[in-house]
Amino acid sequence: MSTVFKERLVGKLQPTIGGSVYVDPNTMEWKPSQFPKIQMKVLYRNDEVGEMTVLLKWEPGAVLPFHKHPEIEQSYVLEGSFSDHDGTCHAGQYVYRHPGSMHETRSDTGCTILAVYRKPNIFFNAAGFEADK
Repeated sequence: MSTVFKERLVGKLQPTIGGSVYVDPNTMEWKPSQFPKIQMKVLYRNDEVGEMTVLLKWEPGAVLPFHKHPEIEQSYVLEGSFSDHDGTCHAGQYVYRHPGSMHETRSDTGCTILAVYRKPNIFFNAAGFEADK
């Protein structure tokens, strides 16, 4: 077992001031991704390790090109649905992708997804979702 899980809290403790970061997605603008018909709101990002939590808004007919997941990817569908060769994930449903898995995803109806990445997706010509600056 790693030492992280062996650590226990002891003594008189105080909460860490500034240890929580509150984000209100309603005050954020949708930004274009590098993929047509897919916009994003980045809620959390750590470029040093590749982590990102993002809201993705897919217009009807949007396609995320064939890509590889170097780490687990987790997606919760808030509205609409999206699918790949394994199935369809509808509003209120969750799907995760195994590290090393590859696929293309699409949304015929449009959707809004909360996605959590431990590393950016790998595409033929790029990694991640960032539009060219």
